[in-house]
Amino acid sequence: MTLHHRPLTIALALGLGMLVLAPDLLAQDQGSRPMTMRERRAQRMAELGRDQAQNAQEENRPAAYPNATRQSPDGKASPKLLPKLKKMQERFEKDDWAGVMVDADVIGASPDAGPYDKSFAYSMAGNAAANLEQQTKAADYFARAIAANGLDNDSHFATMYNLAVIQFGEEKYAEALATMDRFLAETKSDKVEHLSFRAGILASMGRDAEAAAAYQALVAKNPDDKRLLMNAVAALQGAEKFEQANALLEDAFKRGMLTEERELRSLYVGYMNAQRWADAQRVIEDGVGKGILKPGPDLANAYQLLAQNAFFADKIQLAIDFYNRALPMATDGEVYLNLAKVLDYAGRKAEAKEAARQALAKGIKKPEEANRIIAR
Repeated sequence: MTLHHRPLTIALALGLGMLVLAPDLLAQDQGSRPMTMRERRAQRMAELGRDQAQNAQEENRPAAYPNATRQSPDGKASPKLLPKLKKMQERFEKDDWAGVMVDADVIGASPDAGPYDKSFAYSMAGNAAANLEQQTKAADYFARAIAANGLDNDSHFATMYNLAVIQFGEEKYAEALATMDRFLAETKSDKVEHLSFRAGILASMGRDAEAAAAYQALVAKNPDDKRLLMNAVAALQGAEKFEQANALLEDAFKRGMLTEERELRSLYVGYMNAQRWADAQRVIEDGVGKGILKPGPDLANAYQLLAQNAFFADKIQLAIDFYNRALPMATDGEVYLNLAKVLDYAGRKAEAKEAARQALAKGIKKPEEANRIIAR
């Protein structure tokens, strides 16, 4: 049978089902966001005025960056500046962020300030500025703390990472990437949060192929980390490597990892774009059955696309079934109009006319099409 189909009017906007990249910037880890001074004090027992027992405890704590190439300095506060450093710390404890920054500038400009004094003061000022949402100042202070080179390795590299996070937040991606490249080169870190952050920066710079490769390498080592997997999919989609993105999603689907509507939608739309209609239908029906895919415009559009494909494949009853599934979610009469056209083509004139009347009642862009069906 040769079909001469009348065109069906379906204005859909499924696109490529692309995901939004979500870099791992806010994980609850001290190295994944700017640390507050309270966290820093908990980490290194407060640099000022600690006793021998505290020093011993600090020295016994495992290094956060055991493979770092930098030699951790044995930094100590200058006796002349110790009172000022303590005063600045007291201001911080009282949330006097502006006062902390003033003190840090004074200490940093003092001829008595050594590398440790400057690094400690500027690092504390960076946290104060961040607490005031003054990100440009925070980045400047953190950069000064790093340049003074007076902190122990853990604090030095935590400050460097904080700088990269702030640069990223300020959309200074090239600077953030340079900072992260230095961080990774000097720490030799292979932590997921660090490597995925760098991949996220690459994606934000439009370097999707590089980001995808980085994320894929991480997924290979961490196959059950869904956040990494979905970031890899997003980067692959951005690089227009849709087959690879679909393959990752398909594997995740088979392993029961896709539990959110946007995740299933990305897979079934990927299948549709690849003309894999049966696979798309399977994912949709599975998602609906499990209650993951909810009634709404996206699902209605998906059913309409399945209906349209079924129609052109001469599966008329299946097309009618899909349109009927879309009807309860329709916000206007366009689905009814498309259903009326298919029913009219199938010779089911009375049903076609009723669907056309419903289309007019709900509102359509081209009422003359419905009226022609009714007039026959």
